[in-house]
Amino acid sequence: AIGRALAASPRLLLLDEPLASLDLKRRAEMLPYLLAVQAQLAIPALYVSHAPEEVAQLASHLVLLERGRVLASGPTAELMTRLDLPLAQGDTAQAVLNVVVLSHDPAAHLMRVGFAGGELSLPAPSTPVGAHRTVRVPARDVSLTLSRHADTSILNIIEATVQAIADDTPGHAMVKLDAGGAGLLARITRLSVQKLGLRPGLVVFAQIKGAAISI
Repeated sequence: AIGRALAASPRLLLLDEPLASLDLKRRAEMLPYLLAVQAQLAIPALYVSHAPEEVAQLASHLVLLERGRVLASGPTAELMTRLDLPLAQGDTAQAVLNVVVLSHDPAAHLMRVGFAGGELSLPAPSTPVGAHRTVRVPARDVSLTLSRHADTSILNIIEATVQAIADDTPGHAMVKLDAGGAGLLARITRLSVQKLGLRPGLVVFAQIKGAAISI
């Protein structure tokens, strides 16, 4: 269907939930092809989806609709971490980071990427050094500490500043962080917020599981 549409040399592509009928494995296989269409043909695309993970990977600008009304419109990375929007609530909340590939460690099967807040290590397929990519960081896989720890299995420790704290599901809170201008989310318990004394302006260290980062 995409091939037939491209054969007509369109000035705009409308993709209305193109992956809705596919299982998770097939969706993951198809997303790189959609990204390749964007990168190689530079045709603007309007992508309609209920799946935040698809939107996070494909969209640079997001319009969030609810019951036919626009809730918000703006850069995808910005809207994904706005605590007043549904995207930044619950177990599926995630941050989107624009990164550049710095190096590969073939022995460890890891890739190192850089972003505004520092560097991250993550398992990923071979990607050329210097390539720009988008990575997704689930809020549930980000923990917070008041000091940098060395005796931990977590490779990615990013210094960040608490921007805001909002109630999430009962017993949980969503913490918005600023890491060098890039937004991150951490979903932790309300008890952890109290024990750490978290408040806007406090400098913390975000611990991010490399295995949880998706590219």
